[in-house]
Amino acid sequence: MNRSRLRKVSLLLSAAVLLLGASRVQLELNRDRDRLGLTRVQPLENAPPVLAFTTVALGGFRGLISNALWMRASDLQDEDKFFEMAQLADWITKLEPHFVQVWLVQAWNMAYNISVKFKDFPDRWRWVERGIELLRDDGLRFNPNETLIYRELAWFFQHKMGQNLDDANMYYKQEWANEMAKVFDKKTPNLEELIHPQTADQTNRARLLIEKYKMDPGTMKEVDERYGPVEWRLPESHAIYWAALGLKVAQQNPTKINQDDLITLRRVIYQSMQMSFQRGRLIINPFVQAFEFGPNLDIIPKVSAAYEQAAKEDEKNADHILRAHRNFLRDAVYFLYENNRVPDAARWFKYLASQYPDKPILDNKPNSLPATLTLDQYAVGRVIEDVSETSRDRVQAAIEGMLNNAYASLATDQEERALGYKLLAKQVWNAYMSKIPKERIPATGLNPLEETDREILRRLLDAEHGAPFEVRAVLRSKLGMPAESAVPAATTNAAPEKVSSK
Repeated sequence: MNRSRLRKVSLLLSAAVLLLGASRVQLELNRDRDRLGLTRVQPLENAPPVLAFTTVALGGFRGLISNALWMRASDLQDEDKFFEMAQLADWITKLEPHFVQVWLVQAWNMAYNISVKFKDFPDRWRWVERGIELLRDDGLRFNPNETLIYRELAWFFQHKMGQNLDDANMYYKQEWANEMAKVFDKKTPNLEELIHPQTADQTNRARLLIEKYKMDPGTMKEVDERYGPVEWRLPESHAIYWAALGLKVAQQNPTKINQDDLITLRRVIYQSMQMSFQRGRLIINPFVQAFEFGPNLDIIPKVSAAYEQAAKEDEKNADHILRAHRNFLRDAVYFLYENNRVPDAARWFKYLASQYPDKPILDNKPNSLPATLTLDQYAVGRVIEDVSETSRDRVQAAIEGMLNNAYASLATDQEERALGYKLLAKQVWNAYMSKIPKERIPATGLNPLEETDREILRRLLDAEHGAPFEVRAVLRSKLGMPAESAVPAATTNAAPEKVSSK
């Protein structure tokens, strides 16, 4: 009996010693988990009831269940069963709301995989928008410091909406511009009235921006001042916004910074700025009631600075970035020249020559160094290259520049030069359109040349924002148009109530 009691006492003492040792080890583990960001001890705020229940009631079993669901979701993805996968991924986010990868995969699945299953553009847009909303409204709510989510959100705006790889890309752009028109009262964006609203309408639109689109007008102004001016009704501006916000969050959490993620965020910014340069000006075409795009030449100095800064910060890829910078400078000179901003074109042409004196400036002439060409010779050489160009935005911008130069020449009594610019614009238009398959014309085709010509002339003759009065009078006279009315022209900044897809 005494032996049995002694045995029990020894077992209890052993258990106490083991528990004490385990508690010390557990303290060390908890400190390590906290240091590595693996512990979630704070309760989820504003979580849906089902999410609050699963994260508390299931405890540690959440991980086992989510692992099983994740493996099943991976199998469904391999089988192209994206709709079933979306449901499983939704359950995983409810079980593990801080599992960043599932937010990324589910949003990508919606915006890229499921959307293209539909032929109708409105159906595609709904899934693309759902993917954006999932990251912006839910993913960032539960993971506000995860740079991966900011990076992916910025990428959706830059690539899925901004590029033209999806046949519905113009529909996406127009739908997004329509939504932003509600925020900016169907006129040129004015951030000040949203930062400091003075009327009930301005207050309501500021609330819409903050509550629905989760954007802060003050931060938008900072982004515009640093990276702009940008057009907030276009997707590339929002790509810059979310990437810049991701960088800001990363700087506030230096212990969690992943250098590769920072490089990607910076890359999104300067690539989106370059897109904004190419077609970052929103034009309202009253003839077809649709949005059109033109180059944003005012952003050139900041785009150049962004490339140079990126090359300094990413030494491993500096050569690639500087090559992209050189190509950008070539485009900048070309676009400025075409838009009759010859002094600016000459200044950037000189800068290009000083930065890259030993690099060819024309692709079809390997020996064409900047020092061997004049600005005029370079511009003509670029026109020849653009006849075989495949980028819709570049060719559209080139044609707009030629037509601008045509009317500028006409106003200065250079009729032959004006006719030459118009003929060249037609040749470039025909050359580009002849290479586009018929089924791809709605997605990548150019605007009809006659419509572009009318839009350029309308802008020049606009009494408020167009050419000087003397130039307008000369153009009206040479084109056989009646004299300008004394009544100011109606503003052309307002967006149409509804736009059609191209």
